[in-house]
Amino acid sequence: MRQEARSVPWRTNIFILAVLMLCMRDCAWAQQQSPPQSQPSYDGRQAPPTPSPEAEWNAQQQKEMAKKQNTQRQDDIKKDAEKLLELATELKQSVDKSTENTLSLDVIKKAEQIEKLAKAVKEKMKGP
Repeated sequence: MRQEARSVPWRTNIFILAVLMLCMRDCAWAQQQSPPQSQPSYDGRQAPPTPSPEAEWNAQQQKEMAKKQNTQRQDDIKKDAEKLLELATELKQSVDKSTENTLSLDVIKKAEQIEKLAKAVKEKMKGP
């Protein structure tokens, strides 16, 4: 009966020790995973610094410039797509006119133009 009384506290102590070790491991892991918090350069009583009017104006100008460039790129893609359609139509007409034994040089040139234009359109679609 005395052995049973001693084994219960020993098991309890092992259980508590295991729980503490797990908690410490989880805390250490969480600290490693979270990025360090940067402290603001101003004291907590003041509002965060606001960007200067010049910086705001520069940011607005950059947004407008990017929007204009995107619009221009979109217009270029539309024009190139129309040109591709035109060239493809001409190529089909040329192929329809040729016979099975003859293939004109014009057909080969049109196919090369289509290929170059298609690559250019692809690059424009990728954007800057």
